[in-house]
Amino acid sequence: MPHTSRTRTRAPRSGAGTHASALAMAGALTTTGILHLVRPRTFDPLIPEALGPARPWVYGSGVAELACAAAVALPRTRRLGGLASAALFVGVFPGNVTMALKSRPDARSVAMRPAVAWSRLPLQVPLVVWALRVARAAEGRES
Repeated sequence: MPHTSRTRTRAPRSGAGTHASALAMAGALTTTGILHLVRPRTFDPLIPEALGPARPWVYGSGVAELACAAAVALPRTRRLGGLASAALFVGVFPGNVTMALKSRPDARSVAMRPAVAWSRLPLQVPLVVWALRVARAAEGRES
């Protein structure tokens, strides 16, 4: 039987699929942005002590998340929004490391327990990849 080579090609993503992915990212960023503004105490432990008082950083990251959400939601600014979101996800990584280092099994907040805090670290990678894919899909579609 002759050997046939199979090559895998990626099907082009439909505009609807990439639009839905961007809107899902915008929704996630909106949710976390609002949470940063209305429940800042939840996020205070994420801020490394070297940065000084936590609250301005928490509010600032919430505003940044909302700005990224708005940029990703709009096709005209989606590429920039995706790139900004990727940068934001990289930028908050030290906060996730801080939270993991401060985690304790007896913490009142589930987010501050070791299993949850440490499992967040590798999740940043797919978030960055997702944001870059949203940006890449928007290339050439700005009008």
